[in-house]
Amino acid sequence: MGTTRDILISTDSQETRVAVTADGRLEEYYVERASDTRMVGSVYKGRVTSIVPGIGAAFIDIGFEKNGFLYVADIVEPKAEDEAIPEGEATEGAARPHVPPRDRHARIDEILKMHQEILVQVVKEPFGTKGARLTTHISLPGRYMVLMGHDARCGVSKRIVDVQERSRLKAILTKLKFSNEAGLIIRTAGVGKGEKEFGRDVRYLSKAYQDAKRRAARVKPPACVHQEHEVAQRVIRDSFTEDTRRIVVDSKLVFRSLRNFLQMLIPGVKVRLDLYTGTEPLFEKERVEEQIASLFDRTVRLPSGGSIVVEPTESVVAIDVNTAKFTGRRNLEETAFQVDKEAAVEVARQLRLRDIGGIVIIDFIDLDVDAHRRELVTVLEQALTRDRAKTNLISFSEICVAELTRQRMRRSVET
Repeated sequence: MGTTRDILISTDSQETRVAVTADGRLEEYYVERASDTRMVGSVYKGRVTSIVPGIGAAFIDIGFEKNGFLYVADIVEPKAEDEAIPEGEATEGAARPHVPPRDRHARIDEILKMHQEILVQVVKEPFGTKGARLTTHISLPGRYMVLMGHDARCGVSKRIVDVQERSRLKAILTKLKFSNEAGLIIRTAGVGKGEKEFGRDVRYLSKAYQDAKRRAARVKPPACVHQEHEVAQRVIRDSFTEDTRRIVVDSKLVFRSLRNFLQMLIPGVKVRLDLYTGTEPLFEKERVEEQIASLFDRTVRLPSGGSIVVEPTESVVAIDVNTAKFTGRRNLEETAFQVDKEAAVEVARQLRLRDIGGIVIIDFIDLDVDAHRRELVTVLEQALTRDRAKTNLISFSEICVAELTRQRMRRSVET
């Protein structure tokens, strides 16, 4: 029997919280406050307010207190694959740009001019003193595909590794290309889907893209021309899978909104959408409130009795692995190996749940056996593949210290 997934959505006047569970265990958690502006993924018509050739960037007024910043590489080159697709959906396919590509070494002051109007998309929220990071490579995600504006690439996510399935999907793509100025990338959710499902997605994405273009043509900057969905819709769009048993909502307003959204996004697909009306809070009823509270703990216990300690700092996040009370049954090497493997899986889960971004240093328990170290790296890499954010394992030393980076587009649950 396979894993059973539930999507739980709780809303009040202050915030919306979304929890994705697998067999009752928290796997994903998102919070969106009523006061938050949905910036990441939204498209704006902006105006250039400052050009700084020394750092190869320009500052763009998109209507907020802090101007967004646009690097030259986000203008002259196609966007890095894992950032171009929201939540880390990588792409593949030869580029056939709608407009001739510029020299990748071009100076930003040769490309942009002061007060120039420009269409940009937010790829990272403002953090600290920094404004939002922007790109001119617009991408709009659907359920099974992503539309790439002004870039006629067509391809399949690199996370789809089955050769026959990739060939089948590419054959479908050749029939779906609908514009010389926009491309299509099939997401991992598209595995096993047919031309009918992809055709629906194309119509949905085409409408969203054309609406954004029409609005951009008639408004003056700064202005939003395409607003990203609210958190509940985003999670359903990106996390709903065939093994999702039900979506449970405790708000009538959100329930009606999601019912209409599902009919638009995946018409014809039977989805169990329940309105929760009990007196006990939904997250307490489903036993996830305690799991959410644990996300603020430094120490996370492992099944064996070992633990990991998460220490965020200003520059890096340090994670220490300990055997704690677990002594094992055989010897120190076997004990350390078992704890390290459990820790690798749990570290990947905590990175997702807490939305930890930037540089992460993991100090595993030392292993003397080369085969054990190699297997630990494999376990860690496989666990990280479940993360839709872009992760990169940079190094793994002989003393079992791993260094990785993780893309973060929004504030973590701790902020």
